[in-house]
Amino acid sequence: MLLRTETSALLAVDFQERLMPAIHQADQTVAHAAWLIQIAQRLGIPVLASEQYPRGLGPTVAMIRDLLPADAIMEKTHFSCAAEQSCMRQIDSCGQVQWLLVGVESHVCVLQTALELRAAGKEVYLVADAVSSRSPRDVELALERMRSEGVRIVSREMVVFEWLHQAGTDLFRSISREFLR
Repeated sequence: MLLRTETSALLAVDFQERLMPAIHQADQTVAHAAWLIQIAQRLGIPVLASEQYPRGLGPTVAMIRDLLPADAIMEKTHFSCAAEQSCMRQIDSCGQVQWLLVGVESHVCVLQTALELRAAGKEVYLVADAVSSRSPRDVELALERMRSEGVRIVSREMVVFEWLHQAGTDLFRSISREFLR
């Protein structure tokens, strides 16, 4: 199934200030997520973000937080966003069936969110170049497990080209000029 703007939503999982210094290739992962968030917003795709125990791990990093309205950021104590009732209510209220995940840590909060969203009947797409963990090996294992559980592994560009669906439009030219060159 191809991604469609009218059925997609994006969830940024736990890009938090105190966690990011320990994350492998943190700057690149955050930049890739922010890039995708900006395009999603340009296309009218809902974007949510989660924060795992923000009193301990701090708020969402500024590069992502500054892109989102305050009510798009959900606090949680469960590792999975889908296990946190308030988060799941907000996810369900978007009305979208296709959920793209970016975030950290791949093998904990991202993995558990992906699997529980699948169990809740959502189509889940993991954006592989916008997730990370402290250890690259944990990222690799998380991707293998998610793939085996039916999560679709995609890249940022795969997502954007599926959302855009065709070249030659004003929207394609605008996104291409600003984000794809």
